[in-house]
Amino acid sequence: MKEIHHWIDGKEYKGTSGRFADVFNPATGEVQARVSLATKAELDDAIARAADAQVAWGATNPQRRARVMMEFVRLINRDMDKMAEVLSSEHGKTFPDAKGDIQRGLEVIEFCIGAPHLLKGDFTDSAGPGIDMYSMRQPLGVVAGITPFNFPAMIPLWKIGPALAAGNAMILKPSERDPSVPLMLAELLKEAGLPDGVLQVVNGDKDSVDAILDNEVVQAVGFVGSTPIAQYIYERAAATGKRAQCFGGAKNHMIIMPDADMDKAADALIGAGYGAAGERCMAISVAVPVGEKTADALIEKLVPRIEALKVGPWTAGDDVDYGPVVTKAAKENILRLVQSGVDQGAELVVDGRDFSLQGYEDGFFVGPHLFDRVTPDMDIYKQEIFGPVLSTVRAGSYEEAIKLAIDHEYGNGTAIFTRDGDTARDFANRINIGMVGINVPIPVPLAYHTFGGWKKSGFGDLNQHGPDAFRFYTRTKTVTARWPSGIKEGGEFNFKAME
Repeated sequence: MKEIHHWIDGKEYKGTSGRFADVFNPATGEVQARVSLATKAELDDAIARAADAQVAWGATNPQRRARVMMEFVRLINRDMDKMAEVLSSEHGKTFPDAKGDIQRGLEVIEFCIGAPHLLKGDFTDSAGPGIDMYSMRQPLGVVAGITPFNFPAMIPLWKIGPALAAGNAMILKPSERDPSVPLMLAELLKEAGLPDGVLQVVNGDKDSVDAILDNEVVQAVGFVGSTPIAQYIYERAAATGKRAQCFGGAKNHMIIMPDADMDKAADALIGAGYGAAGERCMAISVAVPVGEKTADALIEKLVPRIEALKVGPWTAGDDVDYGPVVTKAAKENILRLVQSGVDQGAELVVDGRDFSLQGYEDGFFVGPHLFDRVTPDMDIYKQEIFGPVLSTVRAGSYEEAIKLAIDHEYGNGTAIFTRDGDTARDFANRINIGMVGINVPIPVPLAYHTFGGWKKSGFGDLNQHGPDAFRFYTRTKTVTARWPSGIKEGGEFNFKAME
């Protein structure tokens, strides 16, 4: 049985805990590897070693740090296909989707090449008589990233890039469900010139998370995962004086106005609702057509598209639409929520409960589901399903539709499909959600903007990637300087008479 270990001080470290977690092949349901789980003592030691390594790295010229990022970009592109295969085998997503996972992370590393500009401070000449003032952005020291299973390349890269480019050392605790790609990224960073110890990858479970939160050396924590855990980490980090940016669950609404192009709206919902088996925090899981005529037309367009979806393992080719979910427990939870929707009176228009893939009966595949006439009191509306399930909530008016999104406890992403600019502008201005798409179903910002949700989708005041990331991973120091006057006149060589 293959064993996956940690990455400490620039090399593999096997660990001594004797504790392991199973890494499954989601397509077959078989255990393909075991990953070591660190002890608190091992994690504390990794943090102490990172603190030692950070001193020289933080003092390194920002442009030299950026050159490491530049070489890292080249190496990721070189090994893209190899990493995507490993990612697909552990997560289950299709090969093109796995490459997209890596690519969206790579774009943040490309942005981090511009770190010298982003780390510049401000200067005020003659703030007072002979007084100058200037500010400096300095690294925090040791920071930590706790990343989820659904994007095992993208989210670690979102954390690693800005943190390291700003001069910090990082402790990365990836998901124990698909841990191999983060370790491959650590190897590439070493090859790119990152000094040993500046990035430590420590695999673990809740014990490791708590050890990170309780360690006084760690100055900041970035997390992506479920809302209960995000809130837990945010509160515990705040209690120990750490900075925290914690991103949680979502229930993303897409409003379809009567004037929308129904074919484009239906195509957008298929990709946004069922891509990656719905295991995305930016997936559209709620369609809100405005008016009965709009709703009927949308359902009519969706059904044949959903029934034509090809579900299978990533090895079946690039025409597979989505693969299995990550674990048996995830599959069981999805089917439990689907059954609750039926029991609570929603109309199951496309029923994927009996889906089975020949030759992969033990895999974690879930067939596509489409609900109609869902109401806000139902569990499938209130809870994040994180699976290939799309719920349709019919709204009688635009105001009723926008109120649904405004009133929901989650506020990660949303979208509206319309041809009317005034409606789109009103929607963008009024909605209390962090990321908005106008005729764009999954409005994930590009690397030079920031990514973050509102309400119970995000805890903390600074977002991921973009300029916010460099604000999060640095602290500002302001210097006020005054120099005595007269020195520039030079020395006096004549004998000065006594006065």
